Amino acid sequence: MSRDGPFVVGLTGGIGSGKSAAGEHFAELGAGVVDTDAIAHALTGPSGAAMPAILKAFGSEIASADGALDRAAMRKRVFADPAERQRLEAILHPMIRAESDRRVAQLDATGVPYIILVVPLLIESMLGKGNSYRERVQRVAVVDCAPETQIRRVIERNGLPRSDVEHILAVQATREQRLNVADDVIDNNGSFSELATHVDALDRDYRQFATIADHKKSV
Repeated sequence: MSRDGPFVVGLTGGIGSGKSAAGEHFAELGAGVVDTDAIAHALTGPSGAAMPAILKAFGSEIASADGALDRAAMRKRVFADPAERQRLEAILHPMIRAESDRRVAQLDATGVPYIILVVPLLIESMLGKGNSYRERVQRVAVVDCAPETQIRRVIERNGLPRSDVEHILAVQATREQRLNVADDVIDNNGSFSELATHVDALDRDYRQFATIADHKKSV
């Protein structure tokens, strides 16, 4: 996203950190929110735009009966072979980025005060090769909690075995890597009300930052 465009905050965090809860509260406060996870689910749902390329690359066995991506089957594939994960990302990531850019522009046209771009792999995109999401955002906000809290939340939410959750954490950026690049840290080790308090404070900051950015563009 161009620096001349809307004021965009990249919101990220590891699995089970509470990104979605934070993003939802930002939306309740009036921010525009674009969630790349939701885009990915749409692209890989029944008749999703990414499914033809995924089926061609991986075969029909990774599709469920309704034509959507069988996430459990794909998870086994990418866990067993990092090259398979890279193949999947090569299909999905350009489509996710194009659609997220489109939605950001669409929201900007509605006059929202600022935009939250939820990107689970924002830090990973900065550490890897290619086009980083860091170039699309003005600030990076990290939702942070202890790894053991992440594991517990994912097991309770998704019913995955602990070993699977630990494997997911192992291939994501580390907690230290996220905190090292964060402009803002949202502590989510406690209750939702505590998370909401952190988001409320950042909402006030981001409105001010966006106003200052708009002023600079107009002079």
